Amino acid sequence: MMLGPDPGSGTTGEPGTGTAGNLGPPGDAAVLRVLSYNVHRWGDDRAALARVVKGCAPDVMLVQEAPTWWGTRRKRRAMADSFGMTYVIGSARNAILVADGTELAEPLHWRIWRPFVRRRLRLIATQLPGGAVGGRITLGSTPLALVVCHLGLHIRGRQHELEQVLRGCSFFGTPYLLVGDLNEEPDGPVWKRLAEEGLTDLGADAGHTFSSSNPHKRIDGAHLTPPLTGRVLPTPATPEDLAAASDHLPMLIELTS
Repeated sequence: MMLGPDPGSGTTGEPGTGTAGNLGPPGDAAVLRVLSYNVHRWGDDRAALARVVKGCAPDVMLVQEAPTWWGTRRKRRAMADSFGMTYVIGSARNAILVADGTELAEPLHWRIWRPFVRRRLRLIATQLPGGAVGGRITLGSTPLALVVCHLGLHIRGRQHELEQVLRGCSFFGTPYLLVGDLNEEPDGPVWKRLAEEGLTDLGADAGHTFSSSNPHKRIDGAHLTPPLTGRVLPTPATPEDLAAASDHLPMLIELTS
């Protein structure tokens, strides 16, 4: 596994000094709004997607299935601009965006190994490269990391990929929030492994995440290490916009110090 900064990142600030917005008056708990969202390659209704994101008003957006291929960074910066945010870092199909006033320190990306060819029964299919991205932020006086990943479609492959993701999370040396499209429902081995790691499933009571037009299963996760506290908030968007914006529903997460 290789870890490194994104040479095209737009982040500012010295290592370890990333700060969160919405800190509130002195004495109040610091709050960070994090939006985890599989945006389906920014290929559906972009206006609806922008309305959903702006309505959520996140400080940080952790993106799965960010646009790729030709002009990747140009597309991601254009997508971020349509949300009123800034593109910071990306790897494979993951990206991190921040709102004005929020800084992400030490942004890192790492590739997740997965075979190029996936076999299932008699079917043979190719797979896009895997990856994860993360960075440090300070919420009030609490340092933490935010990490986003997108796991593959093969059940054994997902377990191997998750171990690589968790090793990357440990590199930050702080408590962390891990979000992503896990491509697996909560009774699967990936979710059980996350529970064994001691992470809290913030979305346990938040409802299904796929599909956006007919939510019938939960395959997107938001997991938090102790002693951090957080919850999943209702998404302030119309069902019509949610169905048009992407094939997944977003997860709006509130972290408090």
